[in-house]
Amino acid sequence: MISRAYTVAFQGVEARPVEVQCAVAPGLPAFSIVGLPDKAVSEARERVRAAFAALSIALPARRITVNLSPADLPKEGSHFDLPIALALLAAIEIIPPEAASESIALGELSLDGCLMPVAGALPAAMAAASEGRRLLCPEASGAEAAWVRDATVIGAATLGDVLRHFTGQGVISPARPGEVVEDTGCKDLRDVKGQDRAKRALEIAAAGRHHLLFVGAPGSGKSMLAARLPGILPMLSAAEALETSMIQSLCGLIDSGGICRSRPFRAPHHTASMAAIVGGGRRAQPGEISLAHNGVLFLDELPEFSRPVLETLRQPLETGSVNVARANAHVSYPSRFMLIAAANPCKCGALSDPGRACARAPQCAQDYMGRISGPLMDRFDLRVDVPAVAFSDLDQPACGEGSAEVAQRVAIAREIQTSRYDGYAGLRQNADAEGKLLEEVAAPDSEGRALLLQAAERFGLTARGYHRVLRVARTIADLAGEPLMRRPHVAEALSFRIPA
Repeated sequence: MISRAYTVAFQGVEARPVEVQCAVAPGLPAFSIVGLPDKAVSEARERVRAAFAALSIALPARRITVNLSPADLPKEGSHFDLPIALALLAAIEIIPPEAASESIALGELSLDGCLMPVAGALPAAMAAASEGRRLLCPEASGAEAAWVRDATVIGAATLGDVLRHFTGQGVISPARPGEVVEDTGCKDLRDVKGQDRAKRALEIAAAGRHHLLFVGAPGSGKSMLAARLPGILPMLSAAEALETSMIQSLCGLIDSGGICRSRPFRAPHHTASMAAIVGGGRRAQPGEISLAHNGVLFLDELPEFSRPVLETLRQPLETGSVNVARANAHVSYPSRFMLIAAANPCKCGALSDPGRACARAPQCAQDYMGRISGPLMDRFDLRVDVPAVAFSDLDQPACGEGSAEVAQRVAIAREIQTSRYDGYAGLRQNADAEGKLLEEVAAPDSEGRALLLQAAERFGLTARGYHRVLRVARTIADLAGEPLMRRPHVAEALSFRIPA
C-alpha cells in the first residue's frame, strides 16, 4: 500500500507543492528517503523514528521507502518531518489515508514528538489555498499562516495532537490570525533640534516613497533623523503586510504572535557582503533589500559600502524587484523599498565645519563622494546638506512638530495617492509613476513648467532627474492638498535636487 501526504518546497517566495509517498513493503527492515533530499531532510527519518517511539508507536519490521515527488526538485529544510510522519502513519493504518492526503503539512519534529515552528508557514498557506487544501503546521506558526483568509489552518502542538485530530478524539480548532504591535519607543521627531530643512525632506520622502540622501558632518543628526522615519510612516495595509511577511517568513523572522503591521526598517552595516544586501548564498535567500520591501533601507556611511554592492542597488531601485541567479537557483524577490542614505562630506568629515580645517579640501571631498557612482547618485530624489548643530541650540528645549503631527499629513498624502492610482497594478505612491501616467498626474502649470525647463538646461538634469523632480513636486502638492502642481512646488522639488 502506498499512502500520500502533501507539503511544499520553497523557490524564492514561491511554495511549490510536493507529494510525499510512503510505501511499506516486505524485505529487510530499513527506512530510506529519496527524491533529492538535503541533509536536514535525510535526517528526518531519525527524528520521526524517535517521535514515534515517544508515542509508543512501533515501526513495522519491513522496508519503508519515502519518495518526495517531483524527484528532480531539490528538497531543503526540516519542515518535511511532519508530512513524512503523516504519510508513514497512513501507510501503517494508524490514521485514515484520505485524511493525510487532504492537508498540506509542514513542521519539524523534536525527539519527544513536539512540533517546532519552521520558516515559510505563510507561503505554504498561500499554496494550500491555491490547491484547495487545509494547512497543518506547528501551533506556534498558526497565527502567522492564518493571515491567508482562503486557507483553513490547523495548528498542532505535538504529533499526538495530530493523531487525535485525525482520529476524531480531539479535533483542533482552526487558528486565528495574530498581529504583533511593535513598541516604537520614544523616537519622536521633536527630539531633533534644528534641522528644519532635513525634517521637511524626511516628510516629503515618507509621503511619496522617495529616496533620500543626507550629507553632513559627523554628529549633525543624520542617523537620528533616519531612525525617526518609521514614526511618520503609515502602517502597512493588509495586502502590503502579506507581501512583506512572505519574505520574512522565508527567513524565519516572524514570531509566534503573528505578523506585524509596522513597516520594516533595515539598517545593515557597511561591511555587509553582496549576498547579505542583495540576496544569494547557497539557497539563494532574500537579502536586506527584499527584507525592506514596503519599508525603509537605511545605509549609514554610504561611501564606505563596497562599490560592487552599491552598484547592485541600481536595478532594484528602478524595477522594485531583484533577480538572484545562482548555479542551482534562479529566483526573483520583491524589493520595493525607500532608500535613506547618510554620508560625511569627506573622509575626515571636517569639510563643512568652519571651526575645523580639512587639509586636503576640496580633493578630499571629491575622492570620498566619488566612491558613489553618478548613476546611483542620480537615483536619489532628495539630497540634503545637514549642517552641524550649535551647542546653544542643543541647550534649548524641544520644539517644533512631533512625529504624530507629521505622520498625519503623510497619511493624508498617501490616501490621495492611493485614490489616484487605484486600478493601476503595482502603483501605490508617486515614486512608482512613470511614462504617460506621470505626464498626466504630474503636469505643472505654465510657470512651473518654464522654471523646470530653465533649471534642466542650466544645471544639466538627466531625463531620470527631470522625471524625479516631477514626482517630488507632485508629492509636495499632495502634502499641501492642492490638485495642481504650481511653481512653488516645482521650486521646492528643484531645491532638493540641485546643490546650492
